[in-house]
Amino acid sequence: MIVKRNLIRSFGLATSASTLALCLAVPALAQGSAPQSNAATDTSKDDQAPDIVVTAQFRAQNLQDTPLAITAVDAALMEAKSQTNLAQLADTAPNVNLKPQGASFGPSVAVSIRGIGQGDFNPAYEPGVGIYIDDVYYPQLTGAVFDLLDLDRVEILRGPQGTLSGRNSEGGSIKMFTRKPTGSNEGFVEGTYGSRNRIGLRAGVDFKLADDLSGRISGVYKHQNGYVDRYDFGCFYPAGGPATFVANDGTTKQVNPAGGIPAIRPQGSCLVDKLGEVGYQAIRGALRYNPSSDIDINVSAEYIHDSHTAAGEVLAATNLINNGNTNIGGVPYDNRMICGRFCNFSSYSSPAIVYQGVAVPPGGQPLLATSNSDQSIYDGYNLAANAHFALNDMFSIDNILAYQNWVSSFGVDDDLSPIALSGGYNHLTHWNWSEELRLNAKLAPNVNAVIGGYYFKQETDYYSYQDLRYINTSAGTYAAPGLGVFPLQFIQPDRTPADAKAAFANLNWEVVPGLTFDGGVRYTKESKQYHYFRLNPNGTVNAYLDPVGATNGAGSPGALTGAVATYEGSRWDWRAAVNYRFSPAVMIYGSFSTGFKGGGTNPRPFFASQALGFAPEVLYNYEAGLKTDLFGRKLRFNLTGFYGILRNAQIGTSICPVANPAEQTPCAALINGGNAHEKGVEAEFTARPVAGLTIDGSMSYLHFNYTSVAPGANQTLLTDPFAGSPKWKWTLGAQYVANIDGFGSITPRIDAAYQDQVYSGTKYNGVLQYLPAYTLVNARLTWRNPNKDLAVSLEVTNLTDKYYYVTLFDLRAAGAGLDKAQPGRPREWAVSVKKSF
Repeated sequence: MIVKRNLIRSFGLATSASTLALCLAVPALAQGSAPQSNAATDTSKDDQAPDIVVTAQFRAQNLQDTPLAITAVDAALMEAKSQTNLAQLADTAPNVNLKPQGASFGPSVAVSIRGIGQGDFNPAYEPGVGIYIDDVYYPQLTGAVFDLLDLDRVEILRGPQGTLSGRNSEGGSIKMFTRKPTGSNEGFVEGTYGSRNRIGLRAGVDFKLADDLSGRISGVYKHQNGYVDRYDFGCFYPAGGPATFVANDGTTKQVNPAGGIPAIRPQGSCLVDKLGEVGYQAIRGALRYNPSSDIDINVSAEYIHDSHTAAGEVLAATNLINNGNTNIGGVPYDNRMICGRFCNFSSYSSPAIVYQGVAVPPGGQPLLATSNSDQSIYDGYNLAANAHFALNDMFSIDNILAYQNWVSSFGVDDDLSPIALSGGYNHLTHWNWSEELRLNAKLAPNVNAVIGGYYFKQETDYYSYQDLRYINTSAGTYAAPGLGVFPLQFIQPDRTPADAKAAFANLNWEVVPGLTFDGGVRYTKESKQYHYFRLNPNGTVNAYLDPVGATNGAGSPGALTGAVATYEGSRWDWRAAVNYRFSPAVMIYGSFSTGFKGGGTNPRPFFASQALGFAPEVLYNYEAGLKTDLFGRKLRFNLTGFYGILRNAQIGTSICPVANPAEQTPCAALINGGNAHEKGVEAEFTARPVAGLTIDGSMSYLHFNYTSVAPGANQTLLTDPFAGSPKWKWTLGAQYVANIDGFGSITPRIDAAYQDQVYSGTKYNGVLQYLPAYTLVNARLTWRNPNKDLAVSLEVTNLTDKYYYVTLFDLRAAGAGLDKAQPGRPREWAVSVKKSF
């Protein structure tokens, strides 16, 4: 009831503010509406909604002429909202969720549109949401927290985009477009300083090399100290000290009794590190050859280095774990390991265990001492060539060729304690290249067509070292004749090559003035392999994870190590849309589209039988929308309603659907959980009631329900929500540009955003685990000089210092005893100075 009251109160605030905006607009309204412009330059007045040109349908169109649910944001609005990375931008769009993941998932993101997407970085899984830069597809969630470096605009397309993009995108697409070189010899430089020694530098310069050749170079440097303190437990609570805590059974106990967990750091210096650090650098260079409007060739290269401490996390809850493998000096894993709102006791190390009276299994090893690092590192470079050739007045060709390469490594200490429950190390290397060729045809004054082909090839090598000591081997869960105790340390140097081929076509036909038909079709054929290896730390085959004579779920008999699971699939997708423009001010549309997320095989089997395949997830989407520019374009209001039918929903499970009960847990698999329906509404508005004043906002609602549950999805109920997306979400912002003669202008801006509770995808004792709802408020004040080439800004994010969780990772049901969360950043301030030249 508290959540519902907060939602009603928050939504009421949004509704009241929106109503106020409309009331402010009404007295100044002029009847009629200005004609729409398809020009790339915004020619609107400062008391009119701006023209925004998008290329969602392979050609330049005004946002209001595009029969899609699309949010488009230009560079000026991103700056006004203090948005510097993709997560900050995309997460404010209706029914879009994009969050940086917790430390267990490295430098990756969880992303979904209308509940469809992916939160697991493992290369065996498809993202479900396409992320593009200059029409180049980025296939992995690792490294996807892109900085908004030198962008011209961002387009967020909701709903399946399989017939409109290079790669099938079931949930939707997020497309970033960089500024192209123009030879203007202009540039900018910006410096930022703020909370926790935040230092930011951005710069870009555009230069002319020859009459037809120009270039652009831009770069960014960002550093900020972390906001979650990592302490040495034995130093913070000296052994034998008086500190007490309330144990899991409700009794009061000594935190660290005599002979308990020793200190590693000297007294008075218990702080080990600051987690949640920022350490991002990137440089981008672009060349453009543009001798005429018929030839436009753009070549770009980008290098990214992202090195920082692990995501800041805290223990939210624990279960008592004391199985003999998981205590130090008699101190077990329980509530004493909960540090506080912004701190933890992670050690990133695991002491050796000496087994007494238990033989080491044949081919196995006793658990070794391991040491890890809390650093997360990503190094990547991207190369792209976009070429446009106009053959004549009717035909033109576009070709997009790209290559990407990155390496990432990060340590893991899931339990956030000195107790060695669950830890490890991950190292990934990735490369991919792609090419897209499109033929554009203007078949008649009212008919445009596109036909194209797409090829994509990638490989990701995922070396993972796992140290999972929370499993109580003495219980015999993994017992096998003659093998003794289960060796919980293993490595898995797995490989995942994949490719995809596609052909697509799209037709735009203005049947009669005002009535337009859009239709598209796409054929996709794709394949993916997963090469399994389960080895001991010394390189020998792990006899428990990979017993001789086992049969794996991928369909091949024998040991898991060396097995290759193959997924191959092909599919037709299509889209049909009709839109009608009643006047320059009002357009309606309706559409049907399909999309899918590719299948694959479980990359994390604890037994050979758990190498389970899963089928593609398919979405059938019905959509209707209204796009308006009202009252002389003082109010822009867009509304979308949708209904989706989801088949073979891919969901995670911690109980594998295998025949042998002894091999059902532990489990970390993706399965086809059943079928579902979803429906929702999305609204966006921009109001400019008087010159200088802008009010903007959005609202979204998403309802999901299972219509059937697959037999193997034994943890899923028909009443369960879909994980990763809130039911309600809204944003509201306002700014006013006050011009002062001889002084320049002052622009205050304030933004508020609400997110409803989000199901984390896990249950504990049958209870659904949610991320609580929250509302955030940001503010910014900017001064610009009269020439508008110098700006000074003061920004405050999380103005009310709201404590909230970004991610939740609950492993209590899996037996690990931990429930950890990533708190959002506390209130922060920053001052920026930007000079254009």
